[in-house]
Amino acid sequence: MMESRLKKSLFYFMTALAFSAVSQLANAEEGLRIGFVNIPKILDGAPQAKDADSRLKQEFTNRESKVSKAKEELRRLEEKLRKEEETMSTAEANKLTQDIRTKRRDLERELDVFREDFSIRRSDEINKLQKDILSAINALAKEEGYDLVVGEGVVYANSRVDLTDKILARLQGE
Repeated sequence: MMESRLKKSLFYFMTALAFSAVSQLANAEEGLRIGFVNIPKILDGAPQAKDADSRLKQEFTNRESKVSKAKEELRRLEEKLRKEEETMSTAEANKLTQDIRTKRRDLERELDVFREDFSIRRSDEINKLQKDILSAINALAKEEGYDLVVGEGVVYANSRVDLTDKILARLQGE
């Protein structure tokens, strides 16, 4: 616990030191250009993000539908057992109970595989999107002569250093 506090304190100290150095550098060199990019806004507005979402939906819609049908079938069987258990023979009730257990296990397995496959594909799409965004940011920064472009972890950025809309326009042009 003490080590955790020490690490936190060290992190805050190093962050303050870095900001102090950037501030001093900015004061020392009037030509220093700093920009800010709102990554969540880019992820919401970039056509590449919408395309990735569309590809994932298209790829997984059939499987999602299959899982939904299996859930509905399981719910229907459980309802049948609940309503008709007293009028069924013991053998019929046992067979239906076993069928429900089997279908529940199959559904849980299928859900696990579905989630894992979806997670892997989503990660692939996010990695590709991050590369596109980073490439656009780097290109804009070089073209416009920025010395530093920051993104996540920024508490405040004046609108005059916000490059988000320019990055979105660049991504929409690709």
